[in-house]
Amino acid sequence: MGLQLKFNLILAACFLFGLIVSSILFYQLSRSEAIEQLQSQIDVIRAQALSVRRYTSEEIQPLLADQSTVQFLPQTIPSFSAQTVFRNFRAAYPQFFYKEAALNPTNPRNRAVEWENDIVNAFRNDPSQAEISGMRETPTGRSLYLARPFQIKDPACLSCHTNAEMAPASMVKIYGPNNGFGWKLNEVIGAQIVSVPMNLPIRNANRAFVTFMSSLTVVFAVLFVILNMMLTALIVQPITQLSEAADQISKGKLDIAELPASGKDEVSQLGQAFNRMRRSLEKAISLIDKG
Repeated sequence: MGLQLKFNLILAACFLFGLIVSSILFYQLSRSEAIEQLQSQIDVIRAQALSVRRYTSEEIQPLLADQSTVQFLPQTIPSFSAQTVFRNFRAAYPQFFYKEAALNPTNPRNRAVEWENDIVNAFRNDPSQAEISGMRETPTGRSLYLARPFQIKDPACLSCHTNAEMAPASMVKIYGPNNGFGWKLNEVIGAQIVSVPMNLPIRNANRAFVTFMSSLTVVFAVLFVILNMMLTALIVQPITQLSEAADQISKGKLDIAELPASGKDEVSQLGQAFNRMRRSLEKAISLIDKG
């Protein structure tokens, strides 16, 4: 096996090892950045929903307080406003999801479905949990979701949700006497769930990964060619010439030209030493012939 072939095999093994390590690290990094991007989208949606809830509570409810005593207005309920605004948003971006899911909501539209029930019950079983996140399959593809609990902390909420007799008659007329009652103080009654699609960030991460690995492969190929040219010019050719000269001398041919051996590197020093040996051998044979 030639020196150049050995060098190429070692170089290829080093590249393969570096390629595997780099691919693992970059893949994990790209996925981590994609998840961070998704989480930032969730934070924006959640902040927008909370802003709508606060606006409704602080601006709309006081303005319509007198009217609400005569007629129940769902538009003055923060949850109703936040989810209505987001439904309008979903008309343009249907792959995004926001819901204030409850096990026993006043508005049946907010009733939790199977996978949302699991989240709400997880909060009810462990009230210390601040949030739950995960991935789920949707008709538009895989999505990342984040949920936070809704807990009854304001006793004023119970005036409408303890029983149908205590609740405003106009509210009972709209939603009926069986929905949204029996709530208790400090009870987790639902969860705020935000879900964002993973398709685009993951696709971008995959594209970046392919670009990075392709670039790394091209860089290696260029370096491989350059290193082979340098290896041939600086090491393989001088050693090949040295080997051929040694072979000629071993056959008694001392009239060969001296090897080019300028420089101070090891190969040049080897060539210089070979030239001195050839001259010394030539003189020794000459002296023997004269004797």
